[in-house]
Amino acid sequence: MSTVWIAPFDSLCLDDVARVGGKTASLGELRRALTDKAMVPDGFAVTADAWRAILAIEGLGERLAAILAATAWNDVAAAREASAKLRGLVAGAQWPDGLLAQILDDYHRLGRGKAASVAVRSSATAEDLPGASFAGLHDSFLAVRGDTALEEAIRHCFASLFTERAIHYRNLKGFAHNAVALTVAVQAMVDASRGASGVIFTLDTESGCRDVVLITGVLGLGETLVQGAADPDEFLVHKPTLAAGHRAVLRHRIGAKQVRLIRDGARTRLIRPSAAMRTAPCLDDEAILTLADQAVAIESHYSRRLGRSLAMDIEWARDGRSGRLYIVQARPETAHSERRGQPMRYRLEGSGGHILLAGLAVGEGIAAGPVRIVAGPADLASVRPGDVIVAETTSPDWEPVMRKAAAIVTERGGRTCHAAIIARELGIAAIVGAPSARKLLVDEADVTVSCAEGRVGTVYRGRRPFRAEAVAWAARAKDGPAVLVNIADPDKAFRIAQLPVDGVGLARIEFIIARTISIHPMALLHPERIPDRRVRTAIAKKAGPAGARYFVERLAEEVAVIAAAFYPRPVIVRTSDFKTNEYRALLGGESFETAEDNPMIGLRGAARYAHPAYAEAFALECQALAKVRGVMGLDNVIPMIPFCRTLSEARTVLARMASEGLVRGEGGLKIYAMAEIPSNAVSIDAFAVLFDGFSIGSNDLTQLTLGIDRDSALLADAFDEEDPAVLSLIQQIIAGAHRHQRPCGLCGQGPSDRPGFADWLIAQGIDSLSLNPDSVPGFLEHQAAKPLRRTAT
Repeated sequence: MSTVWIAPFDSLCLDDVARVGGKTASLGELRRALTDKAMVPDGFAVTADAWRAILAIEGLGERLAAILAATAWNDVAAAREASAKLRGLVAGAQWPDGLLAQILDDYHRLGRGKAASVAVRSSATAEDLPGASFAGLHDSFLAVRGDTALEEAIRHCFASLFTERAIHYRNLKGFAHNAVALTVAVQAMVDASRGASGVIFTLDTESGCRDVVLITGVLGLGETLVQGAADPDEFLVHKPTLAAGHRAVLRHRIGAKQVRLIRDGARTRLIRPSAAMRTAPCLDDEAILTLADQAVAIESHYSRRLGRSLAMDIEWARDGRSGRLYIVQARPETAHSERRGQPMRYRLEGSGGHILLAGLAVGEGIAAGPVRIVAGPADLASVRPGDVIVAETTSPDWEPVMRKAAAIVTERGGRTCHAAIIARELGIAAIVGAPSARKLLVDEADVTVSCAEGRVGTVYRGRRPFRAEAVAWAARAKDGPAVLVNIADPDKAFRIAQLPVDGVGLARIEFIIARTISIHPMALLHPERIPDRRVRTAIAKKAGPAGARYFVERLAEEVAVIAAAFYPRPVIVRTSDFKTNEYRALLGGESFETAEDNPMIGLRGAARYAHPAYAEAFALECQALAKVRGVMGLDNVIPMIPFCRTLSEARTVLARMASEGLVRGEGGLKIYAMAEIPSNAVSIDAFAVLFDGFSIGSNDLTQLTLGIDRDSALLADAFDEEDPAVLSLIQQIIAGAHRHQRPCGLCGQGPSDRPGFADWLIAQGIDSLSLNPDSVPGFLEHQAAKPLRRTAT
C-alpha cells in the first residue's frame, strides 16, 4: 500500500490527476509530449494517497472539516484566524510510518546520491483544469536542498491547501473542501539565477487569437514576472508561417526588467541588473523559436489527448550555467476558455478628457470608480465593491478582494503578471506597468479606466461616459463587394481581425514610423548630416548600433503583426505617405526636409520615392516589406504605392522596388497603386498595365478634382465626394481597372460615413470597400437590410 505514496514523473500522465493533481500529472504528460523529453526536469510526486493517509491519523481530517464548517468565511478576521489554525494543524501533523523514508529515497535517487537542489510545488487534484486554474493559490518553494529542508517544504505545501485565498477560491468555484487533495511535486531545480525564465501562451492573451505564440521572459527566477515586479520582454511567433518553415520571430518588445531574482544559498534575493542586461533581450531568436516549437507541440498533444482544441499556459526556464532551456509546467489556458455569452464592445463617448496616466491595457473593457490605493495587505480591508484598486503589484493573497474591484491599476507588470491573469479571468479592466500610479492618482478620487483604445490603457480624471454594447454581426450580403478595414495601429490588429471582414484594404505605415520608430529614415542613414549634437545623441540612444537597420527591423515587425493578425486574408500595405511637414516632425527630420508652402501637393508619394533626396530611405521601406514577405513568410502582404502622378514615376518606383527584392510577379507578389489623382483616372488603361490592382483614395481625388484643400475648415461644406465630377472619375477608374481584369476598391472615408455613397459604389461594380473598423457593424447591417448587387463594368 505504501508504494502509492510516491510516483515518478515518467509513470504519470493526464489520467492521473486524481492521484497527483493537475500540475504534476501535466509534468508527466509533458515528458511524453515534447520532442526533447529532457526539456522537462525529472522528479517525483507525493500522491493524494499520502495526503489521505496523513488526514486519517488521529482524526485530522474530521478536525479540519469541523473548523471549515464552523467558520463564517465572509468575516475577514474569522477567516484569517481559522485559516492560520488549519495550516498549523497540517504543517505539524504526524505522517504515516515510511512516508518520509520513501520521499528521501527518491530525493537521493534524483540527486544521484547528493543533496540535489529541487523545486517543491503544490499540486491540487482540482488544479490546472480548464475553467479552474487555481493559479498561484497554493505554495511552492524553490532551491530546496537537504533532507530537513525538503520535509519542511512539503509540509508547508500541504498546509497551503488552507490559505484564505485557496479556501475562498474553492468556495467560489463550488469545490467541496474534502473533495480536493493536495499533492506535491519534487522536481530537479533549474537554476535560472544567471539565466532567464518566463511564461508562454499559445494565443494572443488580449484577443484570444490562436495563430500566435506569446513568450514573455525576465532575468533570473520567474517569480518577478508573476508578481509583476519586473516588466518582461515579449516575443511573438506566428504559428502558420512557423509550420511552413519560416524561422522568424514576429515581434520583439524589450521590457524594463527592473529587478532580477537570484538564489542566495537556501534563500532568494533581488538584485538590479546592469543597464546592458536590461536593454538586451533575455532570449536570442534561436531560443525563442525553440520554445515556440515546443509550445506548439505541447498545444497539439494536449488538444489531441483531451479531444478538443486547447490553448496552453506554459512556464519555461533557462539554466544560467548550461544555457539549456526547460519547460517546467504546462496547463490549459483558462481566461479565454471561460468566456461565455455574447462578446461586448466598449467605447468612450465624447472627446478629450484629462489623462492622468497610461500603461499596458489588459482586456478591452472600460470601468469607472473611486481610487483605492493599496500599499500592502493591511489596506485590502478598505477596498469596497466598485473601487479601482491601485497598487505597485498584486499577489495571489489579494484575489478575493480583487473580485470586488471595478478595475485594477498596477505600477509594474506585463501581460502575464498575476494582476493581468486574474483580471482576464474575472473579466475586469486592468492596466499594468503604469509607473508612479500611486503618486499620480488620488485616493477616493473618481477615475475612468479605459482598455478599449488598443495596447495602451488610459486612466482619465473623473467618470467619463462610455457605452458597452453586445456585438452581433449582420449576415453578409450575397454578391456584395469584399469588406475590408483600414488600420494604422498594429497593437489593435488582433482585435480588429476578429471582425467579419475579408482583409485589410489600407494599412497605413505612417503611424508605425511616427510612433514606434519616430526617427527620420535619412537621419539613420546619414547622422553625419545632422548639425545638432543633441539630436544625433538622441537618435543613437534610440536606434543603438543597428543604425538604419533599426528602421527596417521595427517597420518589418510592426507590419508583420498586422499581416499575421489577418493571415491568410490579404493585407494591402500602403508605403509611407507623409508630407514634408510631417517628415520634418520626426527626429532629425529638419536636416533633410525643406519647408514647402503646400505640402499636400508637394514632395509626397511616388515622387518622393524617386527623388534623390529620399530614394535611399524608400529602399529601407522596401527592405522591410521584402523581409515580411520573404523571411517571415507573410505573403498576404500587398504593397501599394500612393500619390503616383505619372507613368514615369510608376516605372521608376517599380524598378527601385525590384532592386530591393520586391519584383512584381515573383513569388506571387502583386503591387497595387492608389488611384487618387485625376491623372490616374484619365490614364487608367496605362496604369493598369503597370499595377495589379487599385484602391481609390476618394479624399485626395475629391480635393484635386474640385480644387479644395481637404484640410480647409472654410471650404468644408463644399468638399463633396459625391460631386458629379468626382463620381465621373471614380466610374472611369473602376471601368478601366476591370477592362484589364484588375480589382478596384475604395479606402476613403466616404463609405464609412455615407451609406448612399457606398450603395452607389456597389452599383458601379466596386470590388471592395475598406472601412474604418467602427463602421463595419453599421455597414453590414445596412447591406443586410438593403442588399445591392455589383454590376459588371
